[in-house]
Amino acid sequence: MTPLVSRLSRLWVIMRKPRAAVGSGPRKQAASQDGRQKHAKSSSQAKPSAPNAGLARQLEEVVLQASVSPYHLFRDIAEVTAFRGSLLSWYDQEKRDLPWRRQAEDEVDPDRRAYAVWVSEVMLQQTQVATVINYYTRWMQEVNQLWAGLGYYSRGRRLQEGARKVVEELGGHMPRTAETLQQLLPGVGRYTAGAIASIAFGQATGVVDGNVARVLCRVRAIGADPSSNLVSQQLWSLAQQLVDPARPGDFNQAAMELGATVCTPQRPLCRQCPVQSLCRARQRVERERPLASWNLLGSPDVEECAPSTGQCQLCLPPSEPWDQTLGVVNFPRKASRKPPREESSATCVLEQSRALGGARILLVQRPNSGLLAGLWEFPSVTWEPSEQLQRKALLQELQRWTGPLPATHLRHLGEVVHVFSHIKLTYQVYGLALEGQTPVTTVPPGARWLTREEFHTAAVSTAMKKVFRVYEGQQPGTCKGFKRPQVSSPSSRKKPSMGQQVLDDFFQPHISADAPSLNSAVQ
Repeated sequence: MTPLVSRLSRLWVIMRKPRAAVGSGPRKQAASQDGRQKHAKSSSQAKPSAPNAGLARQLEEVVLQASVSPYHLFRDIAEVTAFRGSLLSWYDQEKRDLPWRRQAEDEVDPDRRAYAVWVSEVMLQQTQVATVINYYTRWMQEVNQLWAGLGYYSRGRRLQEGARKVVEELGGHMPRTAETLQQLLPGVGRYTAGAIASIAFGQATGVVDGNVARVLCRVRAIGADPSSNLVSQQLWSLAQQLVDPARPGDFNQAAMELGATVCTPQRPLCRQCPVQSLCRARQRVERERPLASWNLLGSPDVEECAPSTGQCQLCLPPSEPWDQTLGVVNFPRKASRKPPREESSATCVLEQSRALGGARILLVQRPNSGLLAGLWEFPSVTWEPSEQLQRKALLQELQRWTGPLPATHLRHLGEVVHVFSHIKLTYQVYGLALEGQTPVTTVPPGARWLTREEFHTAAVSTAMKKVFRVYEGQQPGTCKGFKRPQVSSPSSRKKPSMGQQVLDDFFQPHISADAPSLNSAVQ
C-alpha cells in the first residue's frame, strides 16, 4: 500500500467514527494563559461545528495533492524552511509601518488586539492600504461612522453585528481560533478568520488574499484560473504548508507585504524578491532567455510539469500559452470577470431654503439589504423610458415623504455616473427648491431633514456626494469649494476621545441602546 493510499484510508476510518470518539489534539498558540482562561466562557457558548469538519478538509487536501504534479508543490521540508526564513528576514527589514501593525504589536490585551486586527482586515477588503490608513486611524480614535468613503458599505454593518455578538453573547471575548471565529462571527470568512487568529492569537493557520494568491501562483507556476475551486484549494493548501508555526502572524503579513510591494500585478521587482531562488516563474524566465537569444524558433516550451495523464489542471491552459514578453506576469492569469451591469436611476435633491435653523435637504434611508444597504440618499426611483414618466415617478416618490409639492419647480440638472463593484449606475440628477412654501417639519420614519454641514458628515455614499456637487453647482451664490469638517487630532482634545471610551466599552458584556443616527451606516 502506497503512503498516499494509506493516509487516505486512515482519514476515511476516522471520518466514519462517531463524533464522540474523535479527539482534538492540542493547539499551539501564542496567547497567554490568562487569555485562554478568559476565553473559557465564550468557548462553552460556541455552537457545535459540522461533524469532523477539520478531518473533512484534511481528506479533501490529500485527494487534491494526489491529483497535482509535484512541480506545483513544495516537495521537502528544506525548501519550506528556506522559504520561511528568507521571507521573514526580508519582512523584518522592509515591512511598512502601518497603524494596525503597531496596534497588534503593542496591545497586550488579546481581545483588544483581535479587535484592532479585525477592523483593519475588514477595511482592507478590496481597498488599497493607502486609502485605509487614514480611515483606520480615525476609526480607532473616534469609533465614528467614517465608513462611507471606503465603499463596500455592508462591511461596516457586518462588523457592527459581529461586535454586538461578542459583547452580548460572548462576554466581551473574541473567539481564539480561525475555526471558531468563522463559525461564531457574522461576516467573518476564512481569510479574515485566519488573519485574526494568526496575528492576534498566534495560531499557525495560513491565509490567502489577492496578494498571497499572486505570490503563490508565481512561486509554484500556477497558471490556471485563480478563481476556480481547484486552484483556490491548492493555494490554501500551500499557504497552510508554508506558514511558520513560530511566527504565523508575521509570516502571513510578510506574504501579503511581498505581494503588495514587490510581487506586484504589473512590473514586479524580481531582483528585490527574497524568495526569487525558489520561484518557478522566475526560473522559467531564466530558462526561456537563452532560447530566445539563440532564435530557436519552433523549439518546444521549457516545461518541468509532467502530469501522469492528460493536461495539468494547474498549468497555463493550452489556449493561453506562455508569453515571452510577460515574463513572470504570465502567472497568475486574470480570473474571468463579468463586466458590471448597467442601471439607471433618477434622484432629486429637495431643499427647504426657509426651514428653521437654515436651509435643509431631505435624505431617506435605503433598505437594510442589497446595494448600499442602510445608507442615506436623496429620494430616488428607477429609470423610466420617457422624461414625462420619469418626472411623474420622481415627484410621487418625493410626495411620499413630504406631502404635496409643486411639480413645476422640479428641474433636471445633469447626470452622474458611478461604478460600484458590479454595477455601473447612471443617476439623472434633479433639484427642487421650496421657496415660498410652508416648511415641512415632520417626515415619516426613514427620512431626515439635514443642513448642508450635516450632510457632509452623514453616512452617505460617494455617489450621493457626486450628486450633491451637481446640485450645488446649479445654485446661485453657492460656495463650490466647501470642505467637510476635519476630525480633530488627539493632541487637541482636552478630554479622552469618545472612541477610546467606546473601544474600552466594547469588551464589557453590555451595550447601550443608542438612538438611530444619521452618522450610522448600519441602522
